[in-house]
Amino acid sequence: MKIVAWMFWLLVFAALLLFAVRNTAPVTVRFYLDTTWEGPLVLALLAFFALGVACGVLACIARMLRQRREIVGLKRELRARAAERMSRPPEAAA
Repeated sequence: MKIVAWMFWLLVFAALLLFAVRNTAPVTVRFYLDTTWEGPLVLALLAFFALGVACGVLACIARMLRQRREIVGLKRELRARAAERMSRPPEAAA
């Protein structure tokens, strides 16, 4: 199974490498206030992809932190219940 996974990632890498080699034509990106940047199309695509990933990660951080706080609280409650159960005397068997 690992060989199949390695072959898959090798094919993905080869496809991306060929895509990068085929898209080296210069492109002009125009920003506000007549600011421009010229560079290979692949670098522009990579930069905007990375910017999108960064925005997605930043959007998820608040929810992730909230979930971590909730998990810590639930673990604390679970430990308190376990300590309470251990300190309680055993009930008499009927």
